[in-house]
Amino acid sequence: MGLSILYFLVIFVLMGFMLPKILAEAAPQLDPALTFNGAMFFVIVLALLIRFLFQPLSTINLQSYQVLPIKRSKLVNYLLLKPLLNPANYLTLSFAIPFAITGINPSYGIGGAFQFILIVIFLIWFNTLFAIFLKRKFGSNILGIIVFLAIIAGLVALEYFKIYSIFDMSQRVFGFLIENPIGLLVVMGLSAVAFVLNKWFFAQNYYPESFDKKVAKKQQAETQNFSFMERFGKIGEIISLEMKLALRHKRTKNVLYTAALFLLYGLLFYPNDMYKENDAMLMLVAIFVTGIGMILFGQWIINWEGSYFDFLMTRNIDTQSYIKANYFLLLSLSIVSFILTTPYFLFGTDILINHSVAFLYNVGVNIHVYLFGATFNTKRLELSKGSAMNMQGVSYKNFIVIIPLLIVPMGLIGIFSLFGAKNIALIILAVLGLAGIIFWKQLLEITEKQFLRRKYALCEGFRKKE
Repeated sequence: MGLSILYFLVIFVLMGFMLPKILAEAAPQLDPALTFNGAMFFVIVLALLIRFLFQPLSTINLQSYQVLPIKRSKLVNYLLLKPLLNPANYLTLSFAIPFAITGINPSYGIGGAFQFILIVIFLIWFNTLFAIFLKRKFGSNILGIIVFLAIIAGLVALEYFKIYSIFDMSQRVFGFLIENPIGLLVVMGLSAVAFVLNKWFFAQNYYPESFDKKVAKKQQAETQNFSFMERFGKIGEIISLEMKLALRHKRTKNVLYTAALFLLYGLLFYPNDMYKENDAMLMLVAIFVTGIGMILFGQWIINWEGSYFDFLMTRNIDTQSYIKANYFLLLSLSIVSFILTTPYFLFGTDILINHSVAFLYNVGVNIHVYLFGATFNTKRLELSKGSAMNMQGVSYKNFIVIIPLLIVPMGLIGIFSLFGAKNIALIILAVLGLAGIIFWKQLLEITEKQFLRRKYALCEGFRKKE
């Protein structure tokens, strides 16, 4: 983690110094500072979405403090101000300060550069506090994510179809904020408004009785979901439990929301001309987006049950049913991901072929790789904790599966493309996928035997709380 943080710090600092040159090449008709100001609104909205999805909420047991001579306002202020003290919030400054020197200073002077840095800090505060309010008020549910994505899509559509230029508006607004001393007061006011909104929320929901009924109703609705799966016997019951687990716990929900967000990953590559001739990269993207649900959830397909794995192993559940249930769950996630990415077919026949081959490879090869590889990961996961900046349960074994998952198909496509025989590589990948689909029962038997060999090592590993 330390090396990763140091790596990204260096990248951010270098990017901050190099960004004016990059922006000048991207938009030579504009000053780099103006181009950056025009993009700031989109950056803030996207950062708010990321915080809404991944930022953990600060919590304390309020009841234990209510019998002590501590004012309610002090407890609430602690909950609200604690996230602002997190050093991770200020990693942005490693990028903003170098850019203020090389990009803002030439256009707005030293005073403007200094004010720009302060504006960035106050916007970080605003985003942190406002994301907390939205998360507490509406919850990080799928509806909230859809609303956020719809807002971003609407803004992009307004810009793309030239109905209204968000870029020009952002350019004027942030230019005004940097140039005028009153701009600093404006962003300070935004942070204050976000803080007051949180205070208002706590004023309405300070006591547990205020929202006990809401929580009970939500829990009741969740327990009633997926009962239709039980008609498929023991396998259906296990899948039903897995789906309930995924929707009840913070870490599993974050994984599902991340998967939904990464479905848009193709938009970074498919419209871009520089990637149209890079067959290996296009195959990587195809495998990633068509199997994103399986890829993210499958990393810990057995570890998810680590907290009650001993209990499962003492129930009347045969190993074959357990392995099959996990297989069908990952298969369902792959099918859903593939269906949701069919709009990418509009980018051309090559994308359609790549996605079809990638889907076959995912369901015929990668699912079995994940199921087999999952038997080696004995690290316990705490599902109540979020997944953002959380490396618990992660080991080198999670990255070994990347070799057959991504590197093998990329390598095949890359090598055959050098000789103008990309189609042969596609046929090889498709045949491998079809073979895995045809012989899925035999492959699951191999995984089942491996699971039986590793069962007690898994039990022992999951008992350890790290």
